[in-house]
Amino acid sequence: MKFFKIGSLPNLISLGRLILVPAIISLIAAHRWKEAFICFIIAGASDALDGWIAKTFDLRTQLGAYLDPLADKALIVSIYVALAIIDVIPATIAILVVARDVMIVGAFIVSRLLDKRLEVRPLLISKLNTLVQILFAALVLSIEAFGVHKGAWFDVSLYAVAALALASLGAYLSQWIRHMSA
Repeated sequence: MKFFKIGSLPNLISLGRLILVPAIISLIAAHRWKEAFICFIIAGASDALDGWIAKTFDLRTQLGAYLDPLADKALIVSIYVALAIIDVIPATIAILVVARDVMIVGAFIVSRLLDKRLEVRPLLISKLNTLVQILFAALVLSIEAFGVHKGAWFDVSLYAVAALALASLGAYLSQWIRHMSA
């Protein structure tokens, strides 16, 4: 695996996604929903594109292993917080999404401080959690952008986000506790 090769195309795409985050949040704050939705779709497509390029052309780097999830988390956390602040989604969902990420990062930091380093590998439940969080954010942005009626499916989606965030957190904490106890 290549080390910190910043100039690799996947890393540049991830950096572009990071740069899109404040733009999307500004658009949400200004209630410019269609533009926020379009930028979010571009950010989502860039996530798929950088991963595909990295794997297909063997352009994976250690920097990319950190930069890609950082860009994803910055996007997801920022959007959930922004949507909660302007009362588009319940604050409890944003708190749950943010708290999950803070607890997982905190566990990794503690393990490093105690010289019990963990490898950063996403679990399947975590990938599903991220996918559902992204789809829900896209759903909410599309509702606001195109005036789609919130139906029962909105509440079901909201509960799915909450359940997967809790399940993912539980899986990571269980793995971390086993690792720290060894």
